[in-house]
Amino acid sequence: MPAAVLVGAQWGDEGKGKATDLLGGDVDYVVRYQGGNNAGHTVVIGDQKYALHLLPTGILSPDVVPVIGNGVVIDPGVLLGEIDGLAARGISADRLLISSNAHLIMPHHKALDKVTERYLGKARIGTTGRGIGPAYGDKIARMGVRVQDLLDPGILAKKIEVALTEKNQVLTKVYNRRGIEPEAVLEEYLAYAERLKPHIADTSLVLSKALDEGKFVLLEGGQGTLLDIDHGTYPFVTSSSPTSGGACAGAGIPPNRLTKIIGILKAYTTRVGSGPFPTELTDEMGEWLRQTGGEYGVTTGRNRRCGWFDAVIARYATRINGITDYFLTKLDVLSGLERIPVCVAYDVDGVRHDEIPMTQTDFHHATPIYEEFPGWQEDITSAKSFDDLPPNAQAYVRALEEMSGAPISAIGVGPGRDQTVVVRSLV
Repeated sequence: MPAAVLVGAQWGDEGKGKATDLLGGDVDYVVRYQGGNNAGHTVVIGDQKYALHLLPTGILSPDVVPVIGNGVVIDPGVLLGEIDGLAARGISADRLLISSNAHLIMPHHKALDKVTERYLGKARIGTTGRGIGPAYGDKIARMGVRVQDLLDPGILAKKIEVALTEKNQVLTKVYNRRGIEPEAVLEEYLAYAERLKPHIADTSLVLSKALDEGKFVLLEGGQGTLLDIDHGTYPFVTSSSPTSGGACAGAGIPPNRLTKIIGILKAYTTRVGSGPFPTELTDEMGEWLRQTGGEYGVTTGRNRRCGWFDAVIARYATRINGITDYFLTKLDVLSGLERIPVCVAYDVDGVRHDEIPMTQTDFHHATPIYEEFPGWQEDITSAKSFDDLPPNAQAYVRALEEMSGAPISAIGVGPGRDQTVVVRSLV
């Protein structure tokens, strides 16, 4: 059985959790393949809302095996807090598997993340300060601590000592901060090891066997295409690859296992943090989208920047990821508008760009070229089929589909688990 990938097609926060949960009843494994607790998914089941940060959304489906892949960086304290929070609500994490090759976020990563952002001032990236970037930096520099190191106290102690020999010099002599005691860190992480040990596995092998046995594996990333370290709006990006290419590396399965790549698009556009955003609305309309759409970060609570749908970005996401199907979320938020602008191209110093400009400079100077579509006044939150949508809503969806370059197979018409219009099967 092939695997499917779920990717954000904008700057993240598109509603991937809702899409993953919708598919949860049809899949056997849900794998988080990159990122850390700097991202979050919100899933609404009945009158219950669940905010997940590290745990795959499959944790909410009793028949699904949730997996944290090798491409994720894990803060074990945050992970255990999330597990305990779900346990208090009657949801077990006993099925959870964690890759032995995933890297750990250490106290020095969080300390350096926060102090570096403060030091950069107006030039800061806009990170969450949770240590994700420094953890990935140490991974690439081959100084990282991996989940499997929790199983060997001797190796763990040595790695912590080596890391802090350097990091404490930076903290104390560059940033005038207090150093971190290796012994205290070792004691803290050995306590984590006792609780996490039953979950640690060779998840690449587990997933390979599952696929051989005809199981369906769904791979979900955090963030979105425009935050990819290689293909996003660098340097205002995350430190990993949330695009579909990153799914194979971050889960340990080969590309020829993938047959569906499902992109998640919001019916408008949002982003969190610094960086260019051509369709951003800084007026009352932007605030209306924020309030109506509940656009506040799941992980940080920060206000999301809001703007109109950007078809240039959608086309880019289709091309970079090889998207086969789109899930369009939050269409209901646009109900009540007389006219709905859509960015169909950019103007850069008098030159039209139908694709994202090659250079960072040109993208920063891009201004949107809009085409307006008639809105609709009807409440669509109870729609069960595409034909239930008002004609103007149908026309809007069809226009986005044509401009994005891939079929829209599902449409979110409300936050609830059952508030989804399925046009064609995503499985």
